[in-house]
Amino acid sequence: MATTQVEPVPDSYLTDPRGLRSWLVTRDHKRIGLMFLVLISASLALGAVFALLIRTELTLPGGQVVSTGAAYNRLFTLHGAVMIFLFVIPAIPSSFGNFVLPIMLGAKDVAFPRLNLASLYLYVVGMVFFLLVLLLGGIDTGWTFYPPYSTSTATPVVLAVVGAFILGFSSIFTGINFLVTIHTMRPPGMGWFRMPLFLWSLYGTAVIQVLATPVLAITLLLLAVERVLGIGIFDDKLGGDPILFQHFFWFYSHPAVYIMILPAMGIISEVISVFSRKHIFGYDFIAYSSIAIALLGFLVWGHHMFVSGQSPLVAMIFSALTFTVAIPSAIKVFNWLATMYKGSIELTPAMCFALNFIFLFGIGGLTGLFLGALATDLHVHDTAFVVAHFHYTMAGGVLMAFLAGLFYWWPKITGRMYRVGWGQLAALVVLIGFNLTYFPQFIIGARGMPRRFFDYTQLVQPDPDFPMLKPHPEFVYYQIISTVGGFLFVGGLVLVAINLIGSCFGGRKAPANPWGAATLEWQCDSPPPRENFASAPEAGDCYDYDDLEYDEQAQEYVKLP
Repeated sequence: MATTQVEPVPDSYLTDPRGLRSWLVTRDHKRIGLMFLVLISASLALGAVFALLIRTELTLPGGQVVSTGAAYNRLFTLHGAVMIFLFVIPAIPSSFGNFVLPIMLGAKDVAFPRLNLASLYLYVVGMVFFLLVLLLGGIDTGWTFYPPYSTSTATPVVLAVVGAFILGFSSIFTGINFLVTIHTMRPPGMGWFRMPLFLWSLYGTAVIQVLATPVLAITLLLLAVERVLGIGIFDDKLGGDPILFQHFFWFYSHPAVYIMILPAMGIISEVISVFSRKHIFGYDFIAYSSIAIALLGFLVWGHHMFVSGQSPLVAMIFSALTFTVAIPSAIKVFNWLATMYKGSIELTPAMCFALNFIFLFGIGGLTGLFLGALATDLHVHDTAFVVAHFHYTMAGGVLMAFLAGLFYWWPKITGRMYRVGWGQLAALVVLIGFNLTYFPQFIIGARGMPRRFFDYTQLVQPDPDFPMLKPHPEFVYYQIISTVGGFLFVGGLVLVAINLIGSCFGGRKAPANPWGAATLEWQCDSPPPRENFASAPEAGDCYDYDDLEYDEQAQEYVKLP
């Protein structure tokens, strides 16, 4: 039987002869980004396991996987905490941001390499704290740690809070590094409005990381102090105010939504332009909208608290601001659609996941307007409708962009090409599975299905104690559809993993520029050498594809003479 000869990867950041120790003490942004990518992907896998257990539990009324409501509370809390703090927030900035940002600037590294390594170690320490929480049986407060329950439960809340506190500092270090790097290390010819839009998105994200994350850190520290010392800060029994915690928490956590989604939008801008073979439409508007999202995100935290007792006037103001913050996001979506209009679209796996993003994030954004309207929000608050909206925004947004970026930069990161057909199939399976999972939740949520319910038997069968209760037997059918979709969704993610990991062992060597992109990272070898570039690259229009031509023999794009 003939064997396929895999061409070895050239001398690069991947082939340092010094072994494991060189990775543990490295200051190379590429290695740090790759280690972040591995850890973040492992967190995604753990969170997906919890998600499947939740979906299996909700398939039918009564206990399926766990026997008590307390165990179910721990299950969904761990799912939310792992996904938010260990995956969604750091997913793109810490992995792709670390790997790509300096190369996009034509630089050798970030401004503070040691600080970059420190951010990785802080992430690992925070992850260890969450694993300790898991080994000790988990916590049952929900990922938001709302008091007074979080100050009174017997579960190890302090360990989880300390873990989130440490992860916050990892995020701050990354944000500081990105801000300084973009300000001070842009090459000649790359002014602010000649930067790739991915860098604009990371810049806006860094502003939020530096300004908003300390608020969460202080809030969690106060919660831990209250638990340990019994000081009344948030617990009303001790003279505290639990609503104050909500204000502090959401003042960070709503801007944190844009820590999650802004880098995702940056990836989509790159992918849409490259695989439409067109200059990005409305560059200035997309760049300005990134900063507008970052700033407006600080003004809308109150829409999470429409039922927390705030005055009608304040609620109306927050409702109006919520509609306002939707405008910059809509600008981006319409500019992406305009970029694709009459473009030469190539349906690579990265492009397929980018299209998934636009479709799913569009649904998430539209339903966000429903929740921003006071009358609608009061009806669907704390129902499955909110669960569906959140996942269409975060999973349909951040995860789809993460996968798009993974397929886009994988040849650059590993030096190997994957199977395009399998990538396209995975994108289709993920799209179908995702919609089967979460769209039914909009329907049952609008009909009154509460979220965080362990057993919804009384919602589907008449209750003799409450004869006026209208049963909803269709809840069961929708939950079954959601569970089938959940397993299909995760199956698509498994296809992604098999395709990409398999390419490292059997994929053909990746050329320097397989996609015909014009940003600087595609001007160095794949994978990049230790110093990124043999000589200083030339910075030009990062969305001009006119001087690139596909070389059939080399199977890559080259610059015309």
